[in-house]
Amino acid sequence: MTDPTDMTDPTDMTDPTHPTPPTAPPAPRADRHGPLQPGDLVQLTDPKGRHHTFPLVPGKEFHTHKGALSHDDLIGQPEGIVVTTLAGVPYLVLRPLLRDFVLSMPRGATVIYPKDAAAIVGLADIFPGAHVVEAGVGSGALTCSLLRAVGPSGRVTSFERRPDFADIARGNVERFLGGVQPNWTLEVGDLQERLTETGVHRVVLDMLAPWECVDAVADALMPGGILVVYLATTTQLSRMAETLRADGRFTEPAASELMLRTWHLEGLAVRPDHRMTGHTGFLLASRRLAPGTVLPAKRTRPAKGAYGEDYTGPGAPGAPDASAGDPSGPDGGAAPPPRRQPLP
Repeated sequence: MTDPTDMTDPTDMTDPTHPTPPTAPPAPRADRHGPLQPGDLVQLTDPKGRHHTFPLVPGKEFHTHKGALSHDDLIGQPEGIVVTTLAGVPYLVLRPLLRDFVLSMPRGATVIYPKDAAAIVGLADIFPGAHVVEAGVGSGALTCSLLRAVGPSGRVTSFERRPDFADIARGNVERFLGGVQPNWTLEVGDLQERLTETGVHRVVLDMLAPWECVDAVADALMPGGILVVYLATTTQLSRMAETLRADGRFTEPAASELMLRTWHLEGLAVRPDHRMTGHTGFLLASRRLAPGTVLPAKRTRPAKGAYGEDYTGPGAPGAPDASAGDPSGPDGGAAPPPRRQPLP
């Protein structure tokens, strides 16, 4: 018999001993235009230029020591508005650009900064519809730029040795680009062991020892394909360049670095800012030769002692060459080109 004093609603299925778990935040959207919607990333900028980035979730609030803002006050509003906290502090509301997201996203490995990512896309001449292979995903910053550049008709295949870095990269890419990307394949493992595709348009390497991948990259790239390598130190830069020269299947490598200096603009006070983004890494670019092609010998004079008795790098007399052509490969085991000698 029902207890008349029991006021429990028989249709209420909530167990008071097991509270309902919090609702998951809305999934991010691929469409990053129009009014702000649940799941969109927003960036609040305070009067001092400091950024705060977070996804919009109905019913939640954004808290700082300068007051709180309700997410509901932002949902449905256009970008470019100014909102004020309860403490009277104004914030500019915009969706973050990719360069903003890269500097604020969760990190496993050090990211490739926006200035270098833009240069890589340009150096590699990445185009819509291209198939790009990337090794050393890190936190996924460069991957976002590559996926944007190839477009929906292109493909990006990424390799990452560390599973924890791969998980962070996958989360960052899906968070910024709006969910799972059907044209992106992320594999955990070594490129030189797992890359079996051929006819690849572009390869981008960001790793500690990229010279170990030269043979696999040469087999994967189509003739005329571009290799771009991001390197942190001059010793890495030198070894990678000499490995490419000794391999004999690539054009003469070209190296560069970028330094970004912003400027202060206020009336007649126009001057460089006191701080700048200086050296972050070197970029090395080269192109795949057609099978069997041998580059003409260079006629430029190398620096005195560049390949003297103390040189023991790739291509040195008696040094093992792990990147030489495979006799069973498409190049028929072509010997690496002779080391450049001083002009008479």
